[in-house]
Amino acid sequence: MTGHSERIGLGETSLADEQEAACCQEQFAALVARQSRFVFRVAYAVLRNSHDAEDVAQEVFLKLYRLRRWHKMDDERAYLSRMAWRLAVDRIPKIHSVNQTLDAESASAEATPEQAAVHANWSAFLHQLIDALPEDLRQPLALSAADSLNSSEIARLLGIPEGTVRTRLMKAREILKQKLSRVMGGSNARRS
Repeated sequence: MTGHSERIGLGETSLADEQEAACCQEQFAALVARQSRFVFRVAYAVLRNSHDAEDVAQEVFLKLYRLRRWHKMDDERAYLSRMAWRLAVDRIPKIHSVNQTLDAESASAEATPEQAAVHANWSAFLHQLIDALPEDLRQPLALSAADSLNSSEIARLLGIPEGTVRTRLMKAREILKQKLSRVMGGSNARRS
């Protein structure tokens, strides 16, 4: 009789393990559903290429799953943004030599070819202005625009004081404003 009860006990343990695994998978799937767009946006802010950002987002969640770290996150968004940011930054040298083009998905489906061309030129121009910023100014600006991260979240992510983040954001925006006003002033002067 003891052998029979041991088999039942082992069977119950196995069933409990399966239920626990299913529960963990459901929790992980819920995390992915909840945060995948956010992780993508953080990666896209760094890489400015949707395919590479998708790869980074997948890599983030694969690492989390393999290491079983999603249970130990105190602040999901901060942890995931830090992880996505680091993986995206590590990927930059690998893709830097690749010529980046505007994705077709960013053009409006209803736009005429002329409107799409103007939009593509303007977007490319803005990306050039942002890319020309010093790295210490560009990073906080990209994170701020990626998912409207606030200065304290950006500070935690970059490991710098919150006041420094605010100062860098202000400087980056001021530089962009000056460059845009010169360009817009120059184009208005040519029209006159």
